[in-house]
Amino acid sequence: MAAPADAFSASPPAPPGPTDEIRPPRRTRRPPPAPPSIAVIGAGPRGAGFLERLAANARELYGDLPLEVHLIDPHPPGPGRVWRADQSPLLWMNSMAEDVTMFTDDTVRQEGPVRPGPTLAEWAGVDGRTFSARTSQGSYLRWFYERAVAALPPSVTVHEHRTTALRVTGPRDGPQRIRLAGGGPSLTADLVLLTLGHLDAEPDAEQSALAAFADRHGLLHLPPDFTADSDLDRIPAGEPVIVRGLGLAFIDLMVLLTEGRGGRYENGEYVPSGREPVLYAGSRRGVPYRTKIGYDLGGQPPPLPRHFGPEQTAELLRRGPLDFRRDIWPLIDKELGHAHYHRLFHAHPERTSGGGWAAFDERYTAVEPGSPRLRELIAGTVPDPADRLDLLGLDRPLAGRRFASHEALQKELRAHVEADLTRAHDPARSPDLAVFLGLLSVYGQLVRLGDIGNWWHGYFSYLASGPPGPRLRQLLALSRAGVVRFLGPDTAVGTDERRGVFHAAGAGVAGPPVTARTLVEARLPEPSLERSASPLLRALHEGGAAGTPTGLLAVDPADGRILDRTGASHPRRFALGPHTDGRNSGAFTRPRTGGAAFGQNDATARAALTLLRELSARTRPSA
Repeated sequence: MAAPADAFSASPPAPPGPTDEIRPPRRTRRPPPAPPSIAVIGAGPRGAGFLERLAANARELYGDLPLEVHLIDPHPPGPGRVWRADQSPLLWMNSMAEDVTMFTDDTVRQEGPVRPGPTLAEWAGVDGRTFSARTSQGSYLRWFYERAVAALPPSVTVHEHRTTALRVTGPRDGPQRIRLAGGGPSLTADLVLLTLGHLDAEPDAEQSALAAFADRHGLLHLPPDFTADSDLDRIPAGEPVIVRGLGLAFIDLMVLLTEGRGGRYENGEYVPSGREPVLYAGSRRGVPYRTKIGYDLGGQPPPLPRHFGPEQTAELLRRGPLDFRRDIWPLIDKELGHAHYHRLFHAHPERTSGGGWAAFDERYTAVEPGSPRLRELIAGTVPDPADRLDLLGLDRPLAGRRFASHEALQKELRAHVEADLTRAHDPARSPDLAVFLGLLSVYGQLVRLGDIGNWWHGYFSYLASGPPGPRLRQLLALSRAGVVRFLGPDTAVGTDERRGVFHAAGAGVAGPPVTARTLVEARLPEPSLERSASPLLRALHEGGAAGTPTGLLAVDPADGRILDRTGASHPRRFALGPHTDGRNSGAFTRPRTGGAAFGQNDATARAALTLLRELSARTRPSA
């Protein structure tokens, strides 16, 4: 069959003559493949901690292969937003300088190498029992970040992007694209890690209603926020202010509205500047967080974990859906009781009876957690009820109390704070410190169970993460001066449309409610994927990332990979920190306490490096 007329454009060319040059076909040089890359979104303490683990594990798992690391955060790497330099020097850490470290030790459960380093106290050259300014901690974090970068192999390049990540897109098995604020070009990375820290949130229904009420009546409503970022200049001097919350955010508020406005302390009393408001403060418990313990344990520490360790945690995970009160709380109660009574028998045996620790421990171990037999054993062995551990009683010290007047409540609250300060500095009460160590041990197990609800985190913070003693002494002075007045437990806040004011009252306190034109929510926003102020986190959730009932991002506890709603982990997206259900206990780790956050950082860094090495092998040209 003949070919169509237009199948060939012309007759084939004649072969070259003897003088014609034969040129080989031109080859286009392809650019070398881009090195693998990882984007770390959030360069505060958690992002810097991950970078340190990346450096520690790189030589073993990645060798000298090239790698690009992109750090994305509008705030300085290391301190991030919370510990940045441009905040009031009056604000302190709520941990002693000797109890703050960013470095691993041999108590951390991790596969990677230990890379020791100084605590904040050792680095700053200060007394270990000092409560340092947050700006000092920010400097420590900046130094730690720079050290982590310097420890990376020469083949690793770190790029800082002082901006906000808005969205992450990309296939499960391909590069991820990160859209940045400001309309600039997007970044592409093989892996993405979210270390976003504590996040702002859009107001819930109650906060929206309170804000709308304030707008209608020309009032001031400050929603949950970082106290250092709140617009406190709008709070007028001399006027009553309703404050909901008596935790650490309240302490910051108290400092900024008193010393921050020119007040001072002389011989334990407060001398006002005249620019302070009057703070009417209440909460669910009605009392401030318990103060930091001011003595060392000494002697034999309790052997932890004992009744709530990896074996019990693994059994809970096998059991399936868990109820905190039914399945977890009895184990916590027994573990903390073990720490308490171990210390009581060893350090204060004269306050016990029944044959010594070995006999008690054998019987204590044999009985069921939370059972009547356990309570009978304790009652028969520890004569003084003041020496028995009552964890739920600690949670609600004012439960059922009635006060004849607001003044009676003020006297009772001052007595409560004074007793707390006395107890926290009395070594005769050293079982309290043993319980604190038990709380840290328990938290190390709980992070493996995912989202267990918000009650435990509030309880832990109340008992173990309270303010320094000097802050509570200042609170007492402010109470005596009338600058701070307590509202009582179960504080209820409402609005009066007719009068155009907020009002608040505590349960069991006789007298009319307090009214004010200003309401301050002294607490951080609750985590919420749906209401998160982070467009990145909301978009991930809308795109299929799983959330927990309390609004946390669900991650694989083994390595921090983000889970979808089917329970499958995303191979190229990871997350660490308080916005996830793998959140750890507090901002920083005490030396030699296991460091759950360190172990999480290490596992994630090793998983990331392993995958990046595989990707590098795919893109390297063959020999």
